[in-house]
Amino acid sequence: MARTTGSDLVPQELRVLVAVTDTRSFSGAAGTLGLTQSAVSHSVRGSERKIGAVLFERGRSGALPTPAGEKAVAHARRVLRLLDVLTAEARGAARPEAAEGVLRIAAFRSAALHLLPPALKRLRARHPGIEPRVRIVREVGRGTAGEVADGKADIAIATLGGSGLFPPGLVTGGLLEEPYALVHATGQRAPRSLPLVDWTENCGSYTRDWWAAQDWIPKATIEAEDDGAVLSLVSGGHGMAIMPALSLVGAPHSIGITDLGPHRPTRMVGYATTPELAGSAVVRALVRELRATTPEGMGLLSSAV
Repeated sequence: MARTTGSDLVPQELRVLVAVTDTRSFSGAAGTLGLTQSAVSHSVRGSERKIGAVLFERGRSGALPTPAGEKAVAHARRVLRLLDVLTAEARGAARPEAAEGVLRIAAFRSAALHLLPPALKRLRARHPGIEPRVRIVREVGRGTAGEVADGKADIAIATLGGSGLFPPGLVTGGLLEEPYALVHATGQRAPRSLPLVDWTENCGSYTRDWWAAQDWIPKATIEAEDDGAVLSLVSGGHGMAIMPALSLVGAPHSIGITDLGPHRPTRMVGYATTPELAGSAVVRALVRELRATTPEGMGLLSSAV
């Protein structure tokens, strides 16, 4: 498809691309945007001509983005978000100390439970004009950082350095390094002899080499959905687990935590955002609060394990 030169996409065309992707249909996008279906179809065809690529496969299953469409929509989300930020930043220019506007946050479960709440509490107290919106995302594949790269979040609480699928081109920063520990039912005399309980988000590349070198660790016989389910199973005496410190904050007394030794694995928890949003007032405000946050019990836990 030949590209139409000298003609850029306008915000409304970007909104149409996003709406078609979200609803998986032209009619759904029309309903979302208050347009006719023919207007949506005309807009998409115009965008495809301008870009020079087919953006959607049309069929009985609806309108599904092609690889080119996925790229285009990811950039469309980010551009539209920048337009929102532009307005908020311009309005707040007269009061640079008072950040305001929506802040979209993606976080994995244990970070959302133990790292975000104290940071958001201080953020709301200092910047009541900021409206945080938090989504819990599984830290597998591209994980929380993928939400940022795809324009669905402004900032992600992510595990850094652990996945070859981590999206390139993002601005990242470390927040805390959490150690792993052996977890078992309290009073268990030989926890290393127990079956292994694990979950999909555990043991990324930051622990894989260590894990492979431990001949005492069996193959997992129980696969749980998340770290909360792992703790419940371990507490009930169904096995042992190897878990990061954030997952163990506030663990019940029925859970025993054993040090894995001086060469125990760790993982870095940090944030990821886009270069365009890294300097925005709302993102900078949250990063400041995250850097000042130590989840309650985290310091004691880290020293204990």
